[in-house]
Amino acid sequence: MSPQPIPASQHITVEYDGAVAILTFNRPQVLNAFNNDLMHETLAAMAVLDADPAVRAIVVRGAGRAFSAGFDLKASADRVMADISDWERQMQLQFDFILQFWNSPKPTIAVAHGFCLAGAFELMLACDVTVAAEGTRFGEPEVRFGTGIVAMLLPWITGPKQAKELLLTGDDRIDAADALRMGIVNHVVPAEAAFAKGMAIAQTMSRASERSVRMTKRAINAQYEAMGLTGGLRAALDMDVLLNAGSSPEKKEFARIRNEQGVKAALAWRDARFK
Repeated sequence: MSPQPIPASQHITVEYDGAVAILTFNRPQVLNAFNNDLMHETLAAMAVLDADPAVRAIVVRGAGRAFSAGFDLKASADRVMADISDWERQMQLQFDFILQFWNSPKPTIAVAHGFCLAGAFELMLACDVTVAAEGTRFGEPEVRFGTGIVAMLLPWITGPKQAKELLLTGDDRIDAADALRMGIVNHVVPAEAAFAKGMAIAQTMSRASERSVRMTKRAINAQYEAMGLTGGLRAALDMDVLLNAGSSPEKKEFARIRNEQGVKAALAWRDARFK
C-alpha cells in the first residue's frame, strides 16, 4: 500500500520509512520558527497522514540546529491585527496547529533537539511520546514579554507546582535532564541517537495492531476529556486572546524594540531583565 500524496509544501517535508511518516519542519534559517504558512502546510499534511491507512505512526522533527524556537516573532510583528477578532483567528490557528498532534488518530512521536521553546514546547507536549537529544533547551518565556500560553497542556503533563514555576517565571532554560525528571519527555539520548530512538519507538507502534493502537490512544485521551481537558484548554486560549489583544508595559517595550531594532534586540532586552 503506497502513501497518499501530500499537498505541495515550502516549509515542511514529509518522508516515509515503511509505515512511519516523518514530518520535518524545514525553516532552519530561522530555527524552524512557526509562521502561518508553515502552520497551514502542516495542517494540510496531517489531514492526509491521519486519513492514510498506509501510515501507522508519525515522527515530528526539525531541520538544522533546532526542533523549533516557537512562533515566528518577526512574522508576528509584520501582521496587522485590527481588533480582537483578528487575534481570535490567529490564536485559533495556532491552537489547532498544536492540538492536531494530540488529536491525531495515529501515534505522534516528537524528536527534539537544540531549542524547543514556546509554541514548539506546547506542540512537543501535544505529541504522544517525546525523545530529547542531550543538550536540548526547553521552556515557555511568554510571561517575560507580556503574552500567554496558546495550548495550556503543561499542567496536564506534569504537576501544578512544576507547571506554575516554569510558566510563571517564563523559564526557557530547562535542560533535557530536568525535562525528563518533570515527565515532559520520555527519553534523553545522545544527539546522534535521538532520531533513531524516535524511529524505533514509531516502528514498534506501527507493527502493533492498528486498531488496538488507535483505540487505546483514543481511550487514554478520553480520560483527559473526562477530567475537562478541552474546556480547560479553551478557557486558557480565551485568556491568551485577551493577553495578546490587550497591552502591558512589558509588551509595549518588547514590541517597540522589536519594531525599531529587530527581534534579536528585543530578545536581548527581555533576557537582560532576568540576569
